[in-house]
Amino acid sequence: MNVKFTPFIMLDGHANEAIRFYEQALGAQVVFKQTFGDIPEESDTSAMTEEMKKRIAHSVMVVGGSELYVSDSEPNQPLERGDQVNICLTVKEVSEAERIYDALRSEGKVLLPLQPLYFSPAYGMITDRFGVTFQIFTERN
Repeated sequence: MNVKFTPFIMLDGHANEAIRFYEQALGAQVVFKQTFGDIPEESDTSAMTEEMKKRIAHSVMVVGGSELYVSDSEPNQPLERGDQVNICLTVKEVSEAERIYDALRSEGKVLLPLQPLYFSPAYGMITDRFGVTFQIFTERN
């Protein structure tokens, strides 16, 4: 099994500030950054204010040999205490994503059903029975 674990920090409107802070404090380099306003057209952003469109949908930072993901929560979806640090599980096959998803949701809470989205053929979010939130991400082939 080839699984990659990446810490994923989710903030409520402070991702840009955190990115700048981690660049200075950790020497992190931003290798990808996308706002909610930048997401592809098939996603409906028409109801978003200009302020919401400026929020960070996803960023990838490299610190040494490791990656760190930082984003803002989705507009109108406030974070609860404890939801700020997630673990992103990256797999290569949809079947592996499905297996992990099914295992983690046992006695857990589904936050986003595993489904194809514009950036992944199978993506979902689950808080497991221990209160740990996992984002399951399948790479595009």
